[in-house]
Amino acid sequence: MLTVNALAAPSATEPLVRATVERRDVGPRDVLIEISYAGICHSDIHTVRGDWGPVPYPLTVGHEIVGHVTEVGAEVTKHAVGDRVGVGCMVNSCRDCANCRAGQEQYCVAGNTGTYASVDRDGTVTQGGYSTHVVVDQDFVLRVPASIAHEAAAPLLCAGITTYSPLAHWKAGPGKKVAVVGMGGLGHMAVKIAAAMGAEVTVLSQTLSKKDDGLAFGATDYYATSDPATFETLANSFDLIINTVSALVDINAYLSLLRLDGTLVSVGAPPEPLPVQVFSLFGARRSFAGSSIGGIAETQEMLDFCAERGIAPEVEIISADRVNEAYERVLKSDVRYRFVIDVDTLR
Repeated sequence: MLTVNALAAPSATEPLVRATVERRDVGPRDVLIEISYAGICHSDIHTVRGDWGPVPYPLTVGHEIVGHVTEVGAEVTKHAVGDRVGVGCMVNSCRDCANCRAGQEQYCVAGNTGTYASVDRDGTVTQGGYSTHVVVDQDFVLRVPASIAHEAAAPLLCAGITTYSPLAHWKAGPGKKVAVVGMGGLGHMAVKIAAAMGAEVTVLSQTLSKKDDGLAFGATDYYATSDPATFETLANSFDLIINTVSALVDINAYLSLLRLDGTLVSVGAPPEPLPVQVFSLFGARRSFAGSSIGGIAETQEMLDFCAERGIAPEVEIISADRVNEAYERVLKSDVRYRFVIDVDTLR
């Protein structure tokens, strides 16, 4: 076992503190990664604050992990010592169900093994990337292209794939009108990726405070949802809407913006239910869907797509001792657009 430095949540109400976590010995198919950067996702905050259910405290979160390989098991063929690699939101799955066999491990029928707060194959609770090292099965380790800066690559492992997957699945591209609800960590990536796919992109944000950014990231239009006229102006306009907001929004109002056979996909995950009137779906054969992350193959596809097109998240790098401040700022939407922890400050 390897004992490594980490940041941990002692409870739902206490700040994160410096701690240590145990990493298993490197098995035949395992990769030991020395972590360089770990992104801060809103999901981390929801988890440590108990918004989504019981939490096995103390817990180290973080599922946007980038580093390099320092040791490999005897049977590892996909990675070598020195490789730039990443780990996203899951570290294992059953490998045997229909979804896993189809490369959709994120929808594993038995439930995938999350990077943190899941029961690992050895019966222990998984601990995430706010730590100096992690041991992961080679099949769940991603190759990080050299053209993506290490610190910028970290948020791609969640924010990037969470938005890329529905955009790819619902075929965003030339001739398609796509709206992105929210301009935060997820939203700004959705704008960049949808624009790179060739879609016409509109941002729907509470205010116009980030309009210049949205247009610079590739949007052609930007509207304030606090203005009721927005919903009149844009009625029946979009083929696809990606809702990135992790708070209650009026889903029925956004459904009215879809044209015939349009789809509204929620990737933000508020703790409360989102009420939907079925009549909001009837009028134009509209659909309301959800999407998780992507499978391992699709996540690698996303990384390569971003590398080829020069797409990267906007990040603010912080030291480990500023993580609690960063959490408060995320909750106030006071970040443009993703915090990334410099893990060297944990060593």
